[in-house]
Amino acid sequence: MIRFSIDNAFGSLARGVVRFRWFVVAFWLVVAIVVSGAFPSLGSEVNNDNSAFLRASAPSTKAANLAAPLLGGGAGKTSQIIVVASRAGRLTPADLDAVGREAAAVRNVDGVLGIQGVVVSSDGGAAQLRVRVNAARNDIGSDKTIVDAVENTFTTVGAPAGLQLHLAGQIATAVANQASSNRSGNQVQMFSFLFIIVLLLLVFRAPLAAVVTLLPSGLALLISLRVIGELGAHGLQISSITQVLLIVLLLGAGTDYGLFLVFRVREEIREGHSGRDAVVRALVRVGESITASAGTVILALLTLLLATFGLYHDLGLPLAIGMATMLALGLTLLPALLAIFGRAVFWPSKIEPGPQRDGLWARIASRLVRRPGLTLGVGLAVFLALAAVALGYHSSGFGGATTAPSGSDAAAGNTALTAHFPQTSSNPANLVFSYPDPVSSSPAALVTAYESLRSSGQFTDLSGPLNANGTTLTPARYAQLHAELGPPGRLPVREPASLTVPRSDYNAYRASSQYISPDGKIVQFAAALAAGSQQSTAAMNATPTIRDVVGQAANRSGAVGSGVAGEAAASYDISTTANRDLRLIVPIAIFAIGLLLALVLRSLIAPLYLIFSVLLSYLAALGVATLVFIDVGGDSGISFFLPFLMFVFLFALGEDYNILVMTRIREEARRLPLREAVVRAVGRTGSTVTSAGLILGGTFIVLTVASSGAEASQVRAIGLGLAAGILMDTFLVRTLLVPATVILLGRRNWWPSRMGRADATAHTAGDQARGAIDPSEARS
Repeated sequence: MIRFSIDNAFGSLARGVVRFRWFVVAFWLVVAIVVSGAFPSLGSEVNNDNSAFLRASAPSTKAANLAAPLLGGGAGKTSQIIVVASRAGRLTPADLDAVGREAAAVRNVDGVLGIQGVVVSSDGGAAQLRVRVNAARNDIGSDKTIVDAVENTFTTVGAPAGLQLHLAGQIATAVANQASSNRSGNQVQMFSFLFIIVLLLLVFRAPLAAVVTLLPSGLALLISLRVIGELGAHGLQISSITQVLLIVLLLGAGTDYGLFLVFRVREEIREGHSGRDAVVRALVRVGESITASAGTVILALLTLLLATFGLYHDLGLPLAIGMATMLALGLTLLPALLAIFGRAVFWPSKIEPGPQRDGLWARIASRLVRRPGLTLGVGLAVFLALAAVALGYHSSGFGGATTAPSGSDAAAGNTALTAHFPQTSSNPANLVFSYPDPVSSSPAALVTAYESLRSSGQFTDLSGPLNANGTTLTPARYAQLHAELGPPGRLPVREPASLTVPRSDYNAYRASSQYISPDGKIVQFAAALAAGSQQSTAAMNATPTIRDVVGQAANRSGAVGSGVAGEAAASYDISTTANRDLRLIVPIAIFAIGLLLALVLRSLIAPLYLIFSVLLSYLAALGVATLVFIDVGGDSGISFFLPFLMFVFLFALGEDYNILVMTRIREEARRLPLREAVVRAVGRTGSTVTSAGLILGGTFIVLTVASSGAEASQVRAIGLGLAAGILMDTFLVRTLLVPATVILLGRRNWWPSRMGRADATAHTAGDQARGAIDPSEARS
């Protein structure tokens, strides 16, 4: 009854699509045109700062919020743009005047709240302006507008020859990286289209078939990018990983589903059916497989909504929307196009009715059924060996791109900042303290905190209010300067002619404004960790120790609050949260997709070994990535993101081929003995699965070729890991190990359905009658 109802549903859909084929095509074209004109692009809504996806309760987020009067913004997002003015040699009075004019020009820029402070380096070769801006959270478009406007002021201030003006800091870096991400996304999209179309031409040897198969995926991508961009404009957090994965997923998986249908249409034409009848029959036969395959992916993605890490949580909905859009186009637009073009879609190949020849996979399957136990045993040994390599996996941080792309203005600014202000590099660890009273009234607390931090041995460089630009001030001198000069953030760029204190003391005191909040109660120290740079795995793993050291310094100096902000601390919280989510979501996803498989296959047994096969190939793929990047490549670790992403995609996409192969085996087993059914099913689906696997795996390999920018190495690891898993699924699991297991289990594959109860007598007798197996094999 269920089978009859499903066939009726897809039959009605198929007949309706074929009948109204021109309307279906027109409808989707109108949708694409409307959303392209009305909705923003996804690229304009991307947030490259992964720490912004942490919850407010994360320690690094609390520390960033505590430091908001200094760092601005809070919640992991700075709202400062740093303007760096430098030259070879010492700055001249004319240079300082130009810096003053730049400060005045910047104050007039829309979105600028003011200048937090002016700092002249101890070597006298550079000055920096810390510009407070109204940077909206997760609005890279707004950030870019402000960055461009500030950069445009450089040409209006009449800078003397030799004085270089650049932008630096996290906002300028994020904007530069976003431009790089958009270029990388465009490259991935272009290379993916090129790769898929070439492979489709090789598969079909028919230009129109290649275009028709790819067109629904491309249109689904266009629509999805705009719809998700609209959601991003209304508050949905979107990372650059979402943007890249959406492109690869829709083009790769969408083309896979297109292959499922087009191959079956070609098969039905060879069976003697007309073009339109072939479309109807094909959609009835594989519509359920396509829907169930996309359903597993959508279901796996929706389980991400249970994640506490925002990057995971907000990854699920955009990709699920994209997959649902692609499924709708695959079940309507693709059949409509096939019905319009008919047999001509396969030109110049000739699709003639007649008996279908067994291909390579049928010959492989016929040998496989003779010794299924050996096939399964050897396969398990290989996969278990690769899975064992995964024991050497360890994660690294992935807090977002903090290094500006080479050649950008932000890269030049960050370089100048590091050269002249090494104690205030663009990416330090921020050690934050909150005091009950302004520290100007009791600056000795600053010395206590500094000495406590320094004596811990955890820092190779440490700067704070009393050595802000490399010149050290005593607590007494700091209090005296505060009394004479007032708050440091209000001092002019160029020293007053009536200056009564040494220039070095003036510049050192003025520079302290970047370490003490305007109310004097929030203090930060900028630190370089002994464990390594902020991007390193060692620095990330040192975070608990650094937090203990900061807590002790806070107690000794009388602080009422403290915390550690910066990339390493954020990466540690991200990794911890992500690993916790992995332990939560994996069993839920397994149960949900297992339930869906049981419904699709009408079996409680088959889903068990199908899920196990996916888990095994997942661990083997993780082993391959570990071997390539850690054991051979020498990396200190692989992004924490990789195991999670590999699980979601390999678990969901791996079941696509399971569903296609198993539903075809079940279809053939209704009229053939099981072993013949396996040979026929593997022979008929083998080319589909291998073509689909090559396309999907190849699109992930595109990530390893087309990715660029600060996150390129991590994206390449993700691309290689996913490609390895998909290709192993394609050529080993789906076409060898799963069919071998089906043969060994026999009728038990379909338990408790009617096929499972009937198989023992009817099919075994049929096998013996046809001489497919001998009596002893039948009994076993």
